[in-house]
Amino acid sequence: MREEKLLTVRDVSLILGISEKEVLDLAESGAIPAYKIGGIYLRFKKNQVQEYKSSGKASLHKADTPLRYPLKDKLSDFCYFNDFYILTSLIIILLLAVIFWGY
Repeated sequence: MREEKLLTVRDVSLILGISEKEVLDLAESGAIPAYKIGGIYLRFKKNQVQEYKSSGKASLHKADTPLRYPLKDKLSDFCYFNDFYILTSLIIILLLAVIFWGY
């Protein structure tokens, strides 16, 4: 008896053409049957994902969510999550300038 290979969240997102977060939301709402392995890893059966895709619900779900974020939001998120690295880089550049131009 051959065991069926279960799909990961990433595999399902590629098949359906939606983000991984949307796949997790669909699994949580019960729209796509999902299986937890070891209580941690979420897996899906390929035939159930194909049934969901062929039902047309995947395209409706995709149309509900915006795919693009404004540049202002992207820059704001980038600065918020990388502020330490940006500040550290500026300090290093400043120190290098002082070292090389100070002599």
